[in-house]
Amino acid sequence: MDCEADGDWRRRLRKKKEERNLLYGLRAALDLIFEEGLDNVIARHGRLAKATRLAVEAWGLKNCTQKEEWFSDTVTAIVVPPYIDSSEIVRRAWKRYNLSLGLGLNKVAGKVFRIGHLGNLNELQLLGCLAGVEMVLKDVGYPVKLGSGVAAASAYLSNATPLIPSRI
Repeated sequence: MDCEADGDWRRRLRKKKEERNLLYGLRAALDLIFEEGLDNVIARHGRLAKATRLAVEAWGLKNCTQKEEWFSDTVTAIVVPPYIDSSEIVRRAWKRYNLSLGLGLNKVAGKVFRIGHLGNLNELQLLGCLAGVEMVLKDVGYPVKLGSGVAAASAYLSNATPLIPSRI
């Protein structure tokens, strides 16, 4: 049945305010993508992902994904040493620093935490996140040198980040 033909979609939108709000949210998200340009959005996600992986390496930790062709430009899962429960990292990040990290799921629960780098996120926001992760790692007893991951990511981003096209 073609909903558009019988006007059902209009009736549903009038009845369901939350569905209408989802459409407004979609419109706002698409406006951001159109303003930046899809190719630029994809490139930014790649830069932020690489910067995150460089920070992880500087911390002396490992990416859960071992083969480069499997690396994600949306999220990085970081393996923690066996004496640390990754759920404590996520809990402490939220409760102490208002930083939202992802838990390891299924077989990697308690063994990894996740840093998301997708969406309306820029380089400086990512660097703030990485600084917060360093503080949490120190809090849970991991011997991280504060600033090491931020420095590695900053060094990469300062060379890899182009001018913002809409501001040239």
